[in-house]
Parts: sequence; C-alpha cells; structure tokens
Amino acid sequence: MPLTAMLTGLAVLPLRKMVIYPHGIHPLFVGTKRSIRSLETSMTGDQQILLVTKRDPAVDDPGPDDLYDVGTVATILQLLPLPDGKVKVLVEGGQRARIERFRADGPVIVADVYPFEEDGLSASAAETILRSLMGRFEALAKTSKEIRQDVVASLSSIDDPARLVDTIAAQAPLKLDAKQAILATFDLKKRIQRIEAYLDAEAEARQMDKRIRGRVKKQMEKTQREYYLNEQIKAINRELGDLSDAPNEFDSLKERVDSAGMPKEARNKASNELAKLRLMAPM
Repeated sequence: MPLTAMLTGLAVLPLRKMVIYPHGIHPLFVGTKRSIRSLETSMTGDQQILLVTKRDPAVDDPGPDDLYDVGTVATILQLLPLPDGKVKVLVEGGQRARIERFRADGPVIVADVYPFEEDGLSASAAETILRSLMGRFEALAKTSKEIRQDVVASLSSIDDPARLVDTIAAQAPLKLDAKQAILATFDLKKRIQRIEAYLDAEAEARQMDKRIRGRVKKQMEKTQREYYLNEQIKAINRELGDLSDAPNEFDSLKERVDSAGMPKEARNKASNELAKLRLMAPM
C-alpha cells in the first residue's frame, strides 16, 4: 500500500450523504459558514481541499469525531458565490488519503493526511478485470432506474481498473457505508473484490424484488378474476329469481350467458350454475 509523504494542514470540507472518489469532476453546493471558510482558505493556497464524508448526515456542524478517517484530496477548479449566500464549487478528485489527525485552525477544521498512490496491474489482468466489472455493472443497470444508459456507455471507454472501480462506485445505487468502505479500501485487488460483491448483491436483491412483485401481481390478478366470477354468478342468480313460475327463463338466461362475451372460465361457471338451478327447479 504505497502512501506518499504526509500533507499537512489541508482544509476539510465535510460531505453529507455522499462520497467523492478520485477521478472525475463534481459540482457541490456549500451553505454552512465553516465549510465556506474552508473553501476560501484553500483558494488562498494551492486550492487543495480534503473531502470527508460525515458519519451522521444529521449533524450540521461536524467535529473530527463526526467524520470518517479516509477521504479524498481534491483540487478546487471553480468557486462561484450564489445570490442566496451559498457557494457552488467545482472539485476534481485526486487521491485517496488516510487521515492521520484532525485539528482546528481558527474556525476551520484542517487535517494531516497520507495520500495513497495506486499500484498498477498487468495488461492481461487489467483487461479481465475491466470486462468483469463492466459485465456486472451493465447487468445491474438493466434492473435499475437510477443508472442511465448514457452513463453505462461512457464507462465502457475507461481502460484503468482503479478508475473504473471508483467511477462505478460513484454511479451505482449503493448505501453510503458501502460507498465509504470502497473508498477506504486501499488495496486495489481487495477493492475490486468488494465492488464486485456489492454489485452482485445489489443485482440479486433487485431480481428477488422483481420476482416477489411478480408473484404479488399474479395473486392480485387471480383474486380479482375470482371476484369478477363471483359477481357474475350473483348477477345471474338475481336474474333467475324464482323460476318455478317461469321455466322458460332457463333458455333465455342460457342465451344471455352465451352471448355475454364472458371469459371462458366465467362462462363455464355460469353454465354450471344454470344447470344446477335447472335440476333444482320444480317440474
């Protein structure tokens, strides 16, 4: 696990309900005073900032204990103040970083971190991994409305396994703790295994949900069909009334059943009921 030299005093930008990975450009909207100060502090220096996810999204003003211990060193590309007092910032993910310590620097939380440098893979291993990852992601995308097809198409051009893992993790509908676990897995092979396991589990869960919904729908259709048949029989019985004074009504009702355009199952059941009533009627 190659860690580079420590970076000290990086301003921290807490993230709510999201994890940002290395690679890619991301727009963020920032509203708290402390977070805006963190951005301003970074802009006066080398424009690097540490993106760290909050453990509890409900905490508005997080301290060091409220933040995960692995984040992403990013570069601020653009900072745009908005009329409502918030700030729109464009950041580019750089490297994973293990946080050595958090500390206060005036109103801003800063961190000392060890950035992580990726190990490479052989060309043959990389090709196999890329094919496996894309196959799993495409399978999940077929059952997920959250994944757009243009996103799937754009990922097919990525030829770096480390980048593909992070991009899939960013796009896949995974829980926050799963996304953070992928960020915190420094070893690339283990990270690949982890994302594959998550994708397989998510795809299986969605297939199971689809099967359950199919069974429920089928049962509801059966119940509705039986209800319809019973209502048809009740209507026929009401039409029959007392046939003791009108035996010719049987033939008339049979004609009505035959010409009603009922489903075969309903027609057969109605005919059977008529036959029973004919036997019961006085001669």
